[in-house]
Amino acid sequence: MDLSFPRFEADTSVTVLPPDLAVLMVGIAARQAASPTALFHARLFPSLAETDWFAPAHGAFNRSVAEMLTQVQQE
Repeated sequence: MDLSFPRFEADTSVTVLPPDLAVLMVGIAARQAASPTALFHARLFPSLAETDWFAPAHGAFNRSVAEMLTQVQQE
């Protein structure tokens, strides 16, 4: 099974995005985070807001898959 990413074709061009787009996206994200719905949701589930999703204590994004891979490697 080939899981590699496809190569870029020689005849395609790269689309350059305007730098203002990044500023626009940050502004949208900030407004969404400060919205009444987001603030209500943060108060509704305070434990989810405190969870560090990108650095879990066990060190893996998917613990069960990490344990399975470790078990397979040890065999």
